[in-house]
Amino acid sequence: METILAENLDPDFRDELAERLKSLDFANCLTCGMCTAGCPYSDIHESNDPRKFLRKINLGMKKEVFEDPYIWYCTMCERCTIECPMQINVATVVRSLRGTWDKDKIPGYLQTIANEHIASGNQMNVSQIDYEETLEWIQDELRDELGDPEYTIPLNKQGAKYFYGFNARDIKIYANELQTTLKLFYAAGIDYTISTKRWDATNIALFTGQNDDFVAISMPIWEEFTRLGCQEFIVTECGHAFRSMKWGQRTFWKGEMFPIRHILELLLDLVKDGSLKLDPDAVTEVVTYHDPCNTARKEGVWEAPRELIRSFVKNFVDMNPNGRWNYCCGAGGGGMAMPEYNEIRKAKGKRKVDQVVATGAEIVIVPCHNCIDQFNDLNKWYPDTKGKSKNMHMCDLIERALIMPEKKPKA
Repeated sequence: METILAENLDPDFRDELAERLKSLDFANCLTCGMCTAGCPYSDIHESNDPRKFLRKINLGMKKEVFEDPYIWYCTMCERCTIECPMQINVATVVRSLRGTWDKDKIPGYLQTIANEHIASGNQMNVSQIDYEETLEWIQDELRDELGDPEYTIPLNKQGAKYFYGFNARDIKIYANELQTTLKLFYAAGIDYTISTKRWDATNIALFTGQNDDFVAISMPIWEEFTRLGCQEFIVTECGHAFRSMKWGQRTFWKGEMFPIRHILELLLDLVKDGSLKLDPDAVTEVVTYHDPCNTARKEGVWEAPRELIRSFVKNFVDMNPNGRWNYCCGAGGGGMAMPEYNEIRKAKGKRKVDQVVATGAEIVIVPCHNCIDQFNDLNKWYPDTKGKSKNMHMCDLIERALIMPEKKPKA
């Protein structure tokens, strides 16, 4: 171990960071190592020890902190925080340090995504023409599928009960999944709307720590919700979109607060009140559920998805651990957008693979776009697991059990 010289320490570093955080909680570190013990990946590769990282901060080792790859290796999953006796939020510390980075030096294409989102209004840089044409295509497909030539996607509807915000991947890549979700909305008969102005609920600046970018990305969609006068903001199956909307609203929104809920919470309510009817015998495979860190640990949504699953899945086997104590899949903290760290993402993912295999699951419900991309990569990287389980969003599995309402005869 190298000698630490007092003359090389920066006594002001802690105060500088505390000012950014508006808190000195990291200075309460007991160096007990519970954070490292709680991190499922501290033993997977080098430079992934939260205790050592916090010690560098508290000792004023500014140069060493900014040279430590931990800043970008950390998935910001907060698994260490729930083990910490002082409840130090390491993810918040990491995000704050990332926010001091020069934007042109941020790894991968994180900043490119942020810039494109600010410019185009969505993270996939989908043009307005392509967006509207995709919605028209989905509408045509649903008219055929539902046998309802009058079906229309409710766009820009003033005063709708629900405003639906989703992921740009659902337009650029997975339009069929948006189609499935809108089919569920149709079957349940809910009053909702989709905006043609602002609709992408994701925010890559959640990972970069660049708060000016965060506000530039998310403020317009909150303003669009308010302009349309909706009652509740519903976020798609995307952990970081849900976290961005919830945490971002608490942190940056200055207007009147409004309810923001995950789509799985809404779907559970629709099942419970009978609006959405599901066949309890339709899904017979062994099914397990992955808790996205941003949805479960950070925003407290883990019970509703399981209650929803048990309403239509006969053979549900939970991972161990799960819920608040779940393991990050390895793609958090923007990992999917930093290809230079693919080998690290792969190494971390093996722990999640082992969890899945232990359940014997044939289907893994993965209610997050980043997570499902990681799970699909893991199937390729670990061929011994390929074919043993299929990764799906919850809405796709629900569609298999959906009982469509009887059509009412026209008067």
